[in-house]
This record gives sequence, C-alpha cells and structure tokens, in this order.
Amino acid sequence: MTAPVFVVPTDVLAAATPGAHLLLDGPEGRHAVSVRRLGPGEEIVLSDGDGRAAFGHVHAVEGKDHLYVEVEGIRSDPGPSPRITVVQALPKGDRGELAVETMTETGVDRIVPWAASRCITQWRGERGAKALAKWRATAREAGKQSRRLRFPDVEELMSTRQVAQLLASASFAAVLHEEGSHALATAELPAGGEIVLVVGPEGGVSPEEIEEFRAAGAAPYRLGASVLRTSTAGVAATALLLARTGRWN
Repeated sequence: MTAPVFVVPTDVLAAATPGAHLLLDGPEGRHAVSVRRLGPGEEIVLSDGDGRAAFGHVHAVEGKDHLYVEVEGIRSDPGPSPRITVVQALPKGDRGELAVETMTETGVDRIVPWAASRCITQWRGERGAKALAKWRATAREAGKQSRRLRFPDVEELMSTRQVAQLLASASFAAVLHEEGSHALATAELPAGGEIVLVVGPEGGVSPEEIEEFRAAGAAPYRLGASVLRTSTAGVAATALLLARTGRWN
C-alpha cells in the first residue's frame, strides 16, 4: 500500500533535506496520530498540495497530535501537460461535491464552477461562499486520498461570459453534449497547453450558451451513446483525455 499523504505549508518543505526531522501537528498531525494511528517506522508523505513533497518515515510520536517525520527524499512535480480544466455547472444537492471528488481522484487539474442558465442550484452570498469552500475542501481531501502531490485548483464561480473567455484562450475547448457532432474519443488533441471541457447542468446547456461557446472556439462533443449525469460526465471525459494524451502512460 502506498504511503498516506498529509498536507503541510510550503515553507515547511522549502528547507527540507534528507535526514531532517519535520514536525506534523495541528489537524493533520491529529489525523495521522489519532485516526490513522501511524507509529514509528511507518512510511509517510508530506506535501504542500502544489507539487512539492517530502518522503520519509515516522521518527517519533508525541501526544495525540504531534508526529515527527525523518525525511528520506524530496520530490517536485513539474506540473502536467496538457493541463485539463473542467468547467462544471452547479448540480443539485451534494452532486457537486461528488463531481469534484471523483474528478480529483481521476486527475483533473482545475475545476471551474459555472452558473449556467439552467442551473437549479444558485450560489449567492454566504451560501455561495460555503459551497465553494466545500468544493475546495473536497478537492483537498480527495487529493490526499488519491496520493496526489498536486491538488486541483478550484476557482471562483464563473458566469457564461467568463467561461467563454476561458474557452477562447484554451489550446483545445469542447462542450460535452449528447447531440454533439464530434466524438471526444477521436478529437485531435494538443500535446501541451490547456484543454478545457464544459459540463452542463441537469437541464442541459441552453442553445444560447452553445452558440456563445461555439463562437469562443468550443464545439459540442459527445462522449458516447449513453447520457451521463452532470456529476459523472466530467470524470469520464477526464479519464478519456488522460489516456489519449499519454498522461496515464
């Protein structure tokens, strides 16, 4: 089994070298000691979630939330290419968190919440801030669970106009749509840059949104013969792209 990942600030890792002893405390230390019950000698990874990590083993445990890690090696993840961004329309209930969780586990690099015209869920004021915080916390926890060193960025909520601007700057852009005339499985993909996919809400992407996105350079693409839920389409598309671009090789 691969070593569990715990998050520490970037400055903790900045000066870390093999043989150094790093302290893991606070909520992460409590989880390692009291929940995971890690003990001396067990392997562990400390990451900043931004591509840098220290690999080592537990040197000592103190109390219920203090753990010392002896560093054996340092690794830096240079970042993926091409980068995959999924624009996710706001789903109903907790399906947004499910989408974030599964896309993170699969390997998406950036998630953009989108206020589509047919979204039933609306993010406004304090409710919107709490919902965004949940998405970000979900991405962090899913990143740790899936042993990622670089967690996906979860951006602020975007409007349709902002999404169109994002699509216009992408190396490849597509709107997932059941009636798309192109198959994502056969699309010509870039070797680098950024791929941006749009996933619509339960009610679908409106004709007006399709046209605005098409004008920005994003044609409608289909995944297959079946119609996927908004909470699963993004993860299916991400898996397909990771395989086709060679990032899973």
